[in-house]
Amino acid sequence: MAELEKQDIPAPLSPGKEEKLDSPLQENLRENFVILKNMLISPDDTVFDQLRSHLQEKICDGNGETLFEVGVGADDSVCGLPEDEYEASVATLKSLADTLEADCILLREKKSKTGTQGQFLVRKKADAEDFMEVRVAVVGNVDAGKSTLLGVLTHGELDNGRGTARMKLFRHKHEMETGRTSSVGNDILGFDSRGKVVNKPDHGHLDWVKICEASSKVITFIDLAGHERYLKTTVFGMTGHLPDFTMLMVGANAGVVGMTKEHLGLALALNVPVFVIVTKIDMCPPNVLQDTLKLLHKILKSAGCRKVPLLVRNAEDVVVSATNFVSERLCPIFQVSNVSGDNLDLLTMFLNLLSSRTPQNDNDPAQFQIDDTYQVPGVGVVVSGTCMKGIIRVNDTLLLGPNGLGDFIPMPIKSIHRKRMPVREVRGGQTASFALKKIKIHDVRKGQVLVDPSLNPSSCWEFKGEILVLHHPTTISTKYQAMVHVGSVRQTASIIAMDKECLRTGDKAIVHFRFIKHPEYLKNGLKMVFREGRTKAVGRVLEVIPKIASLQHQKNHKIMKMVKQ
Repeated sequence: MAELEKQDIPAPLSPGKEEKLDSPLQENLRENFVILKNMLISPDDTVFDQLRSHLQEKICDGNGETLFEVGVGADDSVCGLPEDEYEASVATLKSLADTLEADCILLREKKSKTGTQGQFLVRKKADAEDFMEVRVAVVGNVDAGKSTLLGVLTHGELDNGRGTARMKLFRHKHEMETGRTSSVGNDILGFDSRGKVVNKPDHGHLDWVKICEASSKVITFIDLAGHERYLKTTVFGMTGHLPDFTMLMVGANAGVVGMTKEHLGLALALNVPVFVIVTKIDMCPPNVLQDTLKLLHKILKSAGCRKVPLLVRNAEDVVVSATNFVSERLCPIFQVSNVSGDNLDLLTMFLNLLSSRTPQNDNDPAQFQIDDTYQVPGVGVVVSGTCMKGIIRVNDTLLLGPNGLGDFIPMPIKSIHRKRMPVREVRGGQTASFALKKIKIHDVRKGQVLVDPSLNPSSCWEFKGEILVLHHPTTISTKYQAMVHVGSVRQTASIIAMDKECLRTGDKAIVHFRFIKHPEYLKNGLKMVFREGRTKAVGRVLEVIPKIASLQHQKNHKIMKMVKQ
């Protein structure tokens, strides 16, 4: 979220003086432009234009929205304005927002002896084709109420306590029978420019296209499985779908049990900010709820997490936690009930204020990672995933790969859909699905990428990574094999060398990996998760070894083997 800069510089120049400035100086003035407390009261044309360009810049930086404070300035420590001046400032802010085709919504107002100050959300009005997107991964132990909460939020109807809300989200017959999610589900919640929810179920079903057309911001919930049996799917959802935030669900009556700590550890390892939802507070005895909250505070404050828990009780807490949430240290805790609807309004308000963590990178070469593939009758092969950088437009030709041989092939994009809505282009940080031309379904797989030809991509069989072993029952030595997750890449790799004899729980080492089945496209610095059974390790990719170098190494190894024999 945008924060006001605090620098001591003089007030803007008068119109007469400004005309004489050269362009570099004007540019410098714009960069150092700071808002004074009484600047919004009755600005002249020059100041109004400066304020307008400042606000426009802030909105662009915040991907279409920003927070603006009235009655607070960089010129003095005393905050607040008299009532008439405050109203004039708010009127100026609203007219500024109107000129930028944005809406201005009051979040909180504070009255004191020194005057009134307010915090406003300024958000661009909905464009029929474009909307902001924030991805939230939903994790927690089995039976914590993940799917039920999403059913209540997205369909706007409370649960009956017997699981009617979650039935609307399940995709498979066995999920409906057992009541347990086994696949990665996607659900959306749309907000308009005034922060109102636009989800309107039509005969129990949501029309995604209508929601996206009416929304300025869409929250995508990645509903992950809680059961230990489906941990593989959950890890893929957390690494491959690139969530901006993690929503950790805890059942108030069960407490922090089972997979809750596993999922929290996974979110911390991938540096994804976490907020906690304590559900089922309507059926939980008060003393059990207090014990659950105490244990939760203890875990979040522990040396492994180092979070600052904040129990959200009112709208003021929501604004404070949402504005400071991107810092990753703060961890808001909500207590909700899906049956009585307690505190669901606070959670909805918090979700409305979340902003995407992906920086603007429209000028970079396009890069898209594939996390699912489909064969659609009448359309052909469709791939879905996340655009990492740049802009991809319809009819662009990108390189798809790596295939089994490690090569990349040119691939034209036939059409683009975002959340089932046809669009002309997709930007960095957004999820989309592409229809591809002249390719068979068995030639595409999860973990492949579509990249701009100017990047000249190359695949790799081997890479070096720095790993920290979180848990392993015995010791890890060379030739050990385990599943490696890097982004949407998910493949078994074996260890061919490492800088220690063997690794045990808690050890850190630089390890040389080699993929078993086919080469992959990796970049330095990517986060990785390394797991096999109960073994878990996290780390990052340090060095990617090109295909040619690794093939040469293999050849030399075989020759040495033959000589020894």
